[in-house]
Amino acid sequence: MRKYALALVCLLAVAGTARAQFEKGKWVVNPSVTGLGFSYDTQLDKASFGFDVNGGAFLLDNVALLIRGGLNWNEGGSDLDVYSLGVGGRYYIEQVGIYMGANVNVDRYDYGRGADHTRFSLGLEAGYAFFVSRTVTLEPAVYWNVNGDRSKIGVKLGFGFYF
Repeated sequence: MRKYALALVCLLAVAGTARAQFEKGKWVVNPSVTGLGFSYDTQLDKASFGFDVNGGAFLLDNVALLIRGGLNWNEGGSDLDVYSLGVGGRYYIEQVGIYMGANVNVDRYDYGRGADHTRFSLGLEAGYAFFVSRTVTLEPAVYWNVNGDRSKIGVKLGFGFYF
């Protein structure tokens, strides 16, 4: 029981330092590694590894508008690489650092054999911004990305830099 009480006190202490970081006019940069073998693509039936970068500004308290770029490489002999560019937003629950986000992307599928195509996709994510210092966070999250014939779900680990 003491462990849970100590964990709750630590969480509240960290949440107290997070309040000022989600204010209107602040900026955020969020590079993250996606997949790590934990994502799953329904079309390819394979795991993948990727890298995403989000950057943007808080337009309102606790609401950030983000621009997103991403690269995704697939394993298992597949030549498919996915390049993404999009726009999205996040809502932060100020007291605890939990966030929920959504984005709309243009995804370029490169099959390596000239059969490339471009699609629009919708992404959803939920995560936690754990402050390791006043301006730096460790941000684990789960995400889901879907377009007309493909769905991808996974976990990612990112770092947030709040200015």
